[in-house]
Amino acid sequence: MVKEYTEILYDVKDWVATITINRPKKYNAYTLQTLHEISDAALSASWDDKVGVIVVTGAGQKAFCTGGDVKEYQEKYTQKPRDFWKWCQIFERALHHLRSCGKPVIARLNGLVAGGGNEVQMACDLAVAADHVEIMQVGTRVGSVAAGGATQWLPIIIGDRRAREMLFTCDRISAAQAKDWGLVNEVVPYEKLDEAIAKLVKKILDKFPECLRFTKAQVNFWKDLVWSLTWPSVRDWLSVHFASQEPHEGMTAFVEKRPAEYMRLRQEAAAGKSPEFKWGPWTRSCSKCGAKYLPQELDFCGKCGAKLS
Repeated sequence: MVKEYTEILYDVKDWVATITINRPKKYNAYTLQTLHEISDAALSASWDDKVGVIVVTGAGQKAFCTGGDVKEYQEKYTQKPRDFWKWCQIFERALHHLRSCGKPVIARLNGLVAGGGNEVQMACDLAVAADHVEIMQVGTRVGSVAAGGATQWLPIIIGDRRAREMLFTCDRISAAQAKDWGLVNEVVPYEKLDEAIAKLVKKILDKFPECLRFTKAQVNFWKDLVWSLTWPSVRDWLSVHFASQEPHEGMTAFVEKRPAEYMRLRQEAAAGKSPEFKWGPWTRSCSKCGAKYLPQELDFCGKCGAKLS
């Protein structure tokens, strides 16, 4: 197990293990390292008989978690898509250890919950939100698909039509609306958030741990079923998809803090150009140097500079 954490805080006190995503300057977005550490901490709490409840939260007041670090995605996985398949294994393990730790896990929502952050909180058993919290999915806005739990679990938790609305539009919903839809259990003023968590923890600790463990396993059935049926194909599709224009444009636009060119890709597709290729399919050859598989729209060879006939 990890000896020292750099991107989370881990604390055990009074039968409660608290896992805090500690990247407040990045709105508690997780990197690959963060996922390693969440996974390790959840496993440690699972094995620790001095832990009865696990609380997951984010540092500060602005964000609980805003999902994967898009800058990391843009710099690494649009450049080497096959490595995103490897990343997915660690992501899966982090969510799995939250779901299968054998102890109730409470999401303490202290700020914005976005993208994979909503998937993390849905991997938890219960959620208590501060009243300033907003929740949103962002996949279709940044060139990805929220299939790391959101497409699977949102329909179960809030219903099919509401899930589609969140996933298709990427609109934010308020804490009050999230409670009305059943996405969180309780909403309180921020200054009363810890008090509300403590009350909920006490109720849970006053129950038999073995019965809680098996109850959790049973109510996980539908979430685990849909996950097992979809995740293997999701992991492969997302990895392949990273080689296309959509994630490159969406994530680069996010990093550059500019609007993504959604309509450009639509217009190019309508004009007959496949959006999978920035400069057209690899159909041209250079008669001078013999280079093959050059993009169709190039006028000059990218290897020797000769004009293409």
